[in-house]
Amino acid sequence: MFVGITNRPRPYVWGSRTAIADLLGWAPSGGPEAELWLGAHSGSPSRIVDPAAAGGAVDLAAWIAADPSTTLGPYAHSARLPFLLKLLAAGSPLSLQAHPTAEQAREGFRRENEAGVPLDAPHRNYRDEHPKPELIYALSERFEALCGFRTLTEYRRILAVLRRRAAPGEPVAPLDALLELAASDDALPDVVGWLSRGGDDVDAVVELVADLAGRPAAPGEDGRLTSAFATVVDLAADYPGDPGVAVSLLLNRVSLRRGEALYLPAGNIHAYLSGLGVELMAASDNVMRGGLTPKHVDVPELLNVLDFDPRAVPVLTPEHPSPGLEVYRPTVPDFVLVRFGGGPPASFALHGPAIAICTRGSVVLSGASSSSPLDRGSAVYITPDEGEITFGGDGEAFVATSG
Repeated sequence: MFVGITNRPRPYVWGSRTAIADLLGWAPSGGPEAELWLGAHSGSPSRIVDPAAAGGAVDLAAWIAADPSTTLGPYAHSARLPFLLKLLAAGSPLSLQAHPTAEQAREGFRRENEAGVPLDAPHRNYRDEHPKPELIYALSERFEALCGFRTLTEYRRILAVLRRRAAPGEPVAPLDALLELAASDDALPDVVGWLSRGGDDVDAVVELVADLAGRPAAPGEDGRLTSAFATVVDLAADYPGDPGVAVSLLLNRVSLRRGEALYLPAGNIHAYLSGLGVELMAASDNVMRGGLTPKHVDVPELLNVLDFDPRAVPVLTPEHPSPGLEVYRPTVPDFVLVRFGGGPPASFALHGPAIAICTRGSVVLSGASSSSPLDRGSAVYITPDEGEITFGGDGEAFVATSG
């Protein structure tokens, strides 16, 4: 069964005013449009276009609750759609954040429940008992992000370059103190914790780092650091005085081209800076913030969740099972992202429920018992009984499904 779904973009202040509307051919709302949610998450469940097709249910969460066998198939026992598909349009940077493992999520949720912390409390860390791995696929020509830690050797080199931008005799004691803290190769948790806690000493570091990053490069300076310093300047303009401005120098700056994707597992610190993308994640609200936000930052829990091992940028390479079809399959069972880019018919076998959205032209999806044409901007929920899905047409469509 193919059932039409839709939703309204979430009006978070960091959202672009035009990107989602331009992509889907919709009239813009006039305000920021940050995320279009396609799924059953209680924060913004997708609306059913024709409730009669879903037994009278007006949204996807209500339909799943009323008929989990039809809507979820092998996931009916959980009565929960395991993934959430989004279009994300960052007009300005999002917060620095990381997500817990499954074990951390279960334990944190239990602990805060036993402590009597209300689910909607601003200082609550764990709003459910699920992990939140995610991937982002770049739809814009460039999608900018921060992702994962650099080595402390590289970080010390960056701070030393910044220090050389200071004028002779100019006070740089805050920067020297940070260099001393970062002197040991195992000091990364200490550096992140000290910066994230804030205070007068950190304020001085943030102010000095932002000032020096905005100055002209010194003679012979490594040009590869240009993007790191530009990131500091941009973040300081959006979040003046925020510790995340200084934390950003610890992180890899990533520039995805259209069609490239990142997979962000548990513990990976990241922040999306700008661009339009398809985001697919496990359906969870568990976010540990680390700066670039006025929201609650729980430094001890952030440090508990973070993966401090410097790693290569986690670019997710697609499988190509047939011409025109790309499959992005991370290391978790919660979700898989499939992209059809037009051309000869191509097929993909579903092992659970799915959601599809057309982002260009038109496509036709055909399953075991029915088919559905999709034009640009339209989306459908696909019940598991459709089995193998065949794509046709000259458009572009993304399908999110369980792994």
